[in-house]
Amino acid sequence: MTMSYLRGPDRSQGQMLPPCVEDYVAANAPARFIDAYVEELDFQALGFTHAQPASTGRPAYHPADLLKLYLYGYLHRIRSSRRLEAEAGRNLELIWLLRNLRPDFKTIADFRKSNRACFKGVFRRFNLLCRQLNLFGAELVAIDGSKFKAVNNPRRHYTQEELGELLEKVEKRIEEYLGQLDQQDAEAQGVAGAPSAGELKEKITQLKQRQETYEQLVAQMQESQDTEVSLTDSDSRGMKKVGVGYNVQVAVDAKHDLIVEPEVVQSASDRNQLSAMASAAKAQLEVDRLKVVADAGYHEANELEDCEQAGIETYVPDTGKTSGQSRDGKRVFPKEQFIYQAPQDQYRCPAGQGLKPGPVRQSKGKDRITYSNYAACQGCLLKEQCTSSRFRQIHRRTNQAVVDRQAERLAAHPQIMKQRKTIVEHVFGTLRNWGHDKFLMKGLENIRGEFALSALAYNLRRVLNLISVPELLRAVNGNSAQAC
Repeated sequence: MTMSYLRGPDRSQGQMLPPCVEDYVAANAPARFIDAYVEELDFQALGFTHAQPASTGRPAYHPADLLKLYLYGYLHRIRSSRRLEAEAGRNLELIWLLRNLRPDFKTIADFRKSNRACFKGVFRRFNLLCRQLNLFGAELVAIDGSKFKAVNNPRRHYTQEELGELLEKVEKRIEEYLGQLDQQDAEAQGVAGAPSAGELKEKITQLKQRQETYEQLVAQMQESQDTEVSLTDSDSRGMKKVGVGYNVQVAVDAKHDLIVEPEVVQSASDRNQLSAMASAAKAQLEVDRLKVVADAGYHEANELEDCEQAGIETYVPDTGKTSGQSRDGKRVFPKEQFIYQAPQDQYRCPAGQGLKPGPVRQSKGKDRITYSNYAACQGCLLKEQCTSSRFRQIHRRTNQAVVDRQAERLAAHPQIMKQRKTIVEHVFGTLRNWGHDKFLMKGLENIRGEFALSALAYNLRRVLNLISVPELLRAVNGNSAQAC
């Protein structure tokens, strides 16, 4: 028995009832939710350009259609404006979503650039829907950061030290070429195999142009008081692992690992990011109290104090204990062997003596109190093991009590640090897997808008894995009915 194959009809064959585009989009397709969600947004309130049509001139694209295109693209790992242009003409779901509109790549790119500040509002509107669906626990939030690559080659990024070295090399090379010119003039003829006088002069001219460029960059840094400069994306900074990029911060809710607050900063360090991220997450969740966990890179006394004052309970491990070494490298009693006695406001040393507080002084930009007991140190039998100076000093930050309370809290709940990895680290893993760890735009504000779209796409994908599209559509339609 001969088996036949399942084949489609002849492409040139006419059909009495051609299929409707609606039939090509499944009932549970994410495109249907994107369409319903975007249609309910108030584009004028969100600040989108062309939210109101112009009375004259050529009609513009409605921002809803271009936003739908971007949300669909980011959700399916398509971020390039040229690729989005191509998909709008061949992807059946996009043809349905845009009603056969086909904006060109420049229109698509300009929309993202012109509305960069609006995307975070769209992100927050989606999170509001998630809160209505009870997808946020609003009890524990994990904060973490990661370095994403900028559109700036490391070869077009300089620090002050690098420019100083380059200027020295250029000056040295110019002197060498000038020396060769003088030698040729003295000999009245060129040396066989060596560059001619004309070639040497051309090289010197090129080096002087390069020297002038480097000097302009140094002057620019001195004027702006920066320690580095990027030539392609001036807002990007040197970052470990990626070369040149931005520090991406996220606050993630523990219930379903949804991003509560996304942010992008220029600083390569996480040390001063905790309170701002935690406070923003608390405000977005609209709660009175919030627990926040982060890794040791966020441990900073002033940040912990700001969180405590804002009603945020922190769980952040310290970066490490003191080494127990004096300035000359000698092993001495570490600070941990000096017990702080709060009622007396003093430290008890290993010999049982009390170290009294002195005046508040600044050290490394922070207020610190120095504790000491000069008289007790002079006759102490343990002095050789304690210090190589005339007497031992212990420095205590003015807000050390906040740090101590936080350390006790963390020690009492060690499981929270184990939760941190499962809550937040896969967020960056997912974004890297999608290719969203390399920015396409330039400038900090543009980058923030771009990452807001990435964060929205991440949350949308998480929610689609938790709730079916028909249920989400009912939630959106329910909101519409209430609004009416």
